[in-house]
Amino acid sequence: MTTATTVPLHQLAKTIRSKNAGAHYYTMDIIFDEPETYEWVLESGTITRESVAALYGIPESRIFQFVEYRPGNAIKISIRREVSSGDVGESDVYGCQQYIPLLDIPIPWEGPVPGGDRNGDG
Repeated sequence: MTTATTVPLHQLAKTIRSKNAGAHYYTMDIIFDEPETYEWVLESGTITRESVAALYGIPESRIFQFVEYRPGNAIKISIRREVSSGDVGESDVYGCQQYIPLLDIPIPWEGPVPGGDRNGDG
């Protein structure tokens, strides 16, 4: 019998990335290989507009878009920057470092991790 546990998001998703989306936004993508894994994560209710706002310590109103894109097995999240890209005090002009908090979101999981170990260490 398999016992329920959690798995960090980075072990389930093929790609987790962020990038600049204009001067006032950055966007993050979470992309899965298998539709079954994607649907499991969605149905777990772990990744929502509310949970992302809490994870980043921002009001939900700063989340411009939260899109579950089933044809691409992807979740797209666009967040309004606190400081416009390139302005004084801005620390990530390209938005490429914003995905880091998503990596370790614990996802409820049972059984083997699909796609094996994405860390490459086993």
